[in-house]
Amino acid sequence: MNQTLTKETKRILNTIVTPERQRRSEWTLQHGAPRVRTTVQSLLNAGDIDQSAADAAERWYRDFVFGYYGYVEFAPQHEINTLTRHDEVSWIVVRAHAKARITDIRDALGMCAHIRLRMMIAEEKTFSDMGKFFYPGTTESVGRRKVSAQCALVLEQLSDYYERQGKKKVAS
Repeated sequence: MNQTLTKETKRILNTIVTPERQRRSEWTLQHGAPRVRTTVQSLLNAGDIDQSAADAAERWYRDFVFGYYGYVEFAPQHEINTLTRHDEVSWIVVRAHAKARITDIRDALGMCAHIRLRMMIAEEKTFSDMGKFFYPGTTESVGRRKVSAQCALVLEQLSDYYERQGKKKVAS
């Protein structure tokens, strides 16, 4: 557990997160809420990716969770869309759009990138865990370095994808 967490944050963490999860994960504060320190944050802290790639990972994660699991956690600066109806059909349509965006990214970047994104962001796997999965015949450090480089590349590609989509939207 990270010692920089305040007493209030630790209290919130104790009421929300199981003790088992607290022991096996490293925690940081994001927007005032306790979060698991992810591989994306590790890459950002190391300087392997820039902030736009980390933002792209967050955007992908929000779409993934909403599309596949049906719940959404709004960003702190989120503005409510008053043009959308708030009924079951609208909810399903918006959820389908989120899932379609994930599918579009998978089609654009490829299945290998999708698997790495899913393991890294959605499943919160460590580089060591992914290294053991993708490179079972190598040492842990070699597998970790290879996966770390691949994840940084995939996140930069994801950031570029979102940038291109934004330009297309503005042009049309």
